[in-house]
Amino acid sequence: MTSTDVGLRELKKQETRQLISDQATVLFMEKGFEETTIAEIAAAARVAKKTVTNYFPRKEDLAMDRHEEFTSGLANAVSSRKAGESALAALQRTFLDAVAEHSPMIGFTGQAFAKMVLESPTLTARQRELHELREEALAKVLATETGADADDVTPVMAAAELNAIDRVLFRETLRRSHAGESNDKIAEALAKATKRAFELLEPAFGDYAIRE
Repeated sequence: MTSTDVGLRELKKQETRQLISDQATVLFMEKGFEETTIAEIAAAARVAKKTVTNYFPRKEDLAMDRHEEFTSGLANAVSSRKAGESALAALQRTFLDAVAEHSPMIGFTGQAFAKMVLESPTLTARQRELHELREEALAKVLATETGADADDVTPVMAAAELNAIDRVLFRETLRRSHAGESNDKIAEALAKATKRAFELLEPAFGDYAIRE
């Protein structure tokens, strides 16, 4: 098998995965997450049920198919911070950029998607779990970047406080989306809330994990 064959095969897999996720999301928004079956998703995507579960072992990840990007987001922002920039400053800059872009990574998903998540106990629980994984990934990066000892709780506490901002603002974006507010209006409110939230943590973490 040539490299071209491998590349085409991987592309086909990505296309199939995206098709399944897209069809599932449409059904979830129309019928509700709990009410939609894997068989219905397979039929809509014109694949076998086994194909659906092979690509998505967890039903929740059909709706949240970018979970790996989400859980690594805060850690990546800190890892790529600029010289002279603290972890707090890097995260504030990254979050404000995401607000300006109306990024789905911070909750800009539209009214129908927000309704689907907020009205599903399963998806709400999965969202909490993803935020916890996001926090754990951030704590690991902070520990590495600062050379913290294994018993030093500072990276864990910093990650918990910094992730709290993300968690609160994400929930606020979903709430406003569910209420039918426009993305521009949500972004305006979120930018103000973001600046205030990071301002509150400045005394504690303004000089923490500054890149040399």
